[in-house]
Amino acid sequence: MNLRTIIKRPVITEKSLGVTKDNKFTFEVDRNATKTQIKQAVKQLFGVDAVSVSTLIKKSITTTTGKKRLPSKSPIIKKAIVRIKQGQSIKIFETKG
Repeated sequence: MNLRTIIKRPVITEKSLGVTKDNKFTFEVDRNATKTQIKQAVKQLFGVDAVSVSTLIKKSITTTTGKKRLPSKSPIIKKAIVRIKQGQSIKIFETKG
């Protein structure tokens, strides 16, 4: 698996930005990626050293939408919370103010 395809996108929410003070950053990752692969991808893409990686899988939810109340299914998403070394940061998550 190519390391550039492991990390799909950063997860930028109020909660994920709140834990950046503890050097924890959240990413949506490929479902088949392992923790060591995620660690290597973070090092290659952002140039920071990952101390630990925690993963979670968000299950799909079926809801009904529209006038005809047709069912729709949300995708299964795997997230990784990466803790990096003290003093390092990732510029995507830096906020102004």
